[in-house]
Amino acid sequence: MKWQKGSIAVCLALVWLSLGQISRAADNQRARVIVDGVSHLFIGQSSTATVEMQITKEDLHRKITMQFWSVGESKILMRIRSPQEDAGTAILKVGGKILYYLPKANRTVKIPTSMMMTSWMGSNFTLNDLVKQSRLTNDYVITTSFEGQRDGVAVSEYTLTPKPAAVVVWGKITLEVRHADHMPVWERYYDEDGKLVRELTFSEYKTVSGRLIPTRLVMQSLNNAGKKTLEQTTITYEKIIFDQPISAETFSRKNLKQ
Repeated sequence: MKWQKGSIAVCLALVWLSLGQISRAADNQRARVIVDGVSHLFIGQSSTATVEMQITKEDLHRKITMQFWSVGESKILMRIRSPQEDAGTAILKVGGKILYYLPKANRTVKIPTSMMMTSWMGSNFTLNDLVKQSRLTNDYVITTSFEGQRDGVAVSEYTLTPKPAAVVVWGKITLEVRHADHMPVWERYYDEDGKLVRELTFSEYKTVSGRLIPTRLVMQSLNNAGKKTLEQTTITYEKIIFDQPISAETFSRKNLKQ
């Protein structure tokens, strides 16, 4: 009888352990689906967008107007329209290859991976941020680190830690998403020592082509004490259209110089 009771207890423990593992696996899968959805907010079958970038620093105030064309996540063309001194500068991504066109020199150069995480045009955004060379769900392990109310809104917070073989610069990323519509609220980036380096906030949510998206993104730098500095860059989507045909010629090397 003692053996039977002990066996039953062991069996029950194994069942509860198994259920717990299944629950965590389902939770992690749900987290991956939601984070992947955030990563693809501005990527449809195709998209065309006009974007304004405002760069604010102690010694720098700039406004840049850009146009984007994309087909899925494998083809992206970004071209500066203003200011005049930078007009025509363009970046083309096709698969894993990225080309940078410099109109003043009439020169096209291939961008190495090492340059993807550098500041672009003096902004708080990197080239990787703009053309999404790395995918969060490919490079990071995603877990749910908080679920509940913050500021009266039901949210989930996800923690992303790099996979062992991932070639990424961030030691950790945290992302807060609203329960109601899975819209991102903020995204925080930490270095390899666990220090918070920058924060991206999302706002001005609008329905465009039947899709709800945030149309204002603010990337803020943080100082050594983790406090926000005067350095920030604001991206505003002035116009965006999803799932309209885009010619294959748009993503050609020849068109890069237009």
